[in-house]
Amino acid sequence: MSTVPPVTPPHDLPVALAEPVRRVGPRWIGFISLANLGLWMAYFGPLQVLLPQQIAAADPAGKEAALAWVTGVGAAVAMILNPVAGALSDRTVGRFGRRHPWTLLGAIAGGLGLVFLGFQGSVVGVMIGWCLAQAGLNTMQAALTAGVPDHVPVGQRGEVSGWIGIPQTLGVVLAVVLVTMVVTTTASGYLLIGALVPLCVLPFVLTTPDAPLPVAHRPAFDARSFLRGFWISPRAHPDFAWAWLTRFLMQLGNAIVLLYLLYFLTDEVGYERLFPGSKVEDGLLVLILIYTAVVVLTAVVGGVVSDRLGRRKTLVTVSGVISAVPAVMMACWPHWTVVMAAAVIMGVGFGIYLSVDNALVTQVLPAAAGRAKDLGVINIANSGPQVLAPVIAGPIVAGLGGYPVLYLTAAALTLLGAALVWKIRSVP
Repeated sequence: MSTVPPVTPPHDLPVALAEPVRRVGPRWIGFISLANLGLWMAYFGPLQVLLPQQIAAADPAGKEAALAWVTGVGAAVAMILNPVAGALSDRTVGRFGRRHPWTLLGAIAGGLGLVFLGFQGSVVGVMIGWCLAQAGLNTMQAALTAGVPDHVPVGQRGEVSGWIGIPQTLGVVLAVVLVTMVVTTTASGYLLIGALVPLCVLPFVLTTPDAPLPVAHRPAFDARSFLRGFWISPRAHPDFAWAWLTRFLMQLGNAIVLLYLLYFLTDEVGYERLFPGSKVEDGLLVLILIYTAVVVLTAVVGGVVSDRLGRRKTLVTVSGVISAVPAVMMACWPHWTVVMAAAVIMGVGFGIYLSVDNALVTQVLPAAAGRAKDLGVINIANSGPQVLAPVIAGPIVAGLGGYPVLYLTAAALTLLGAALVWKIRSVP
């Protein structure tokens, strides 16, 4: 692991705590993007295909409720582990740096959790395996996410966030292709992705800098202070609180749209009736390919535009309004051609959102010494909706209006998040 410092620390701050001033190069961006690709394949391969398949095989009659429990409990583990792992990496001293050891440890643990999942045949076993995988993957994510504020100057964060955001969608495509076309069984799908996660991380960990934290700058450990540090007062840091709430609402809308997408294509769109001889997973792959292609085209462009204009909030609002449109389309017209058009529009909205919101969040962090912990708290706004979405979506699909009400609810939440971003004052 390299220990060459990526930035020059002003005012006698150690490199690990200094505000970055030098632009990162293509190699750094490429390797952190590859690491993120492994992370998102590990998240979305199970969520989009493997977990629904396992749950449907284990409990065909109650698959919707069982999937909601498995994903909800796994997301609860993520809500806890992400900020805790971030806080531990903030305090880590040693010649290999603060982040890289946790990135590699989390990748290995997450991969082993996925391997364990591959051998489970009951709902309880799947839940345990998914929780183990989530624990490792969120440890990895906490360290990776801190890489942007650790190394990237503010004026480059939109662009870099765009490049890092592409693997989040590309990972869905590759994961679905791998688990539906390259391998033939659920178990082999888990084994393949479990092996790829640490392999994707190694180039970043072994060849990029991660400045060590001097022992003198590590605060003395006190359990009460450590736990109290996870509460970031909305009164003391209102912009951080509004950024968190904005992300939570927009991610909740997104989670509600995606949670039952496989079942929506089966039960409402009737994909297999429309295309005899095809599997519903084929339709899901088509939608993901469309969506990903559009995200790739818009993510970096949105980030670069926000860097040059310096107006993050406007673009977050635009992305939210665009993202609400496909949810309304799916609510009103559950037809295959409409769903394909919705995938295009959703790709535009989410591509812009990925790069711009990630850059915005790094500009409202309370302190450099707690970057990973604070981003872990922000990441609760990503995983929290995975807990709440089944609570909201399950009853709606079961009897409170079905899919039309479900998707209109998602649209409303997305629009609310897009509006509340204007409560942030310190970022234009």
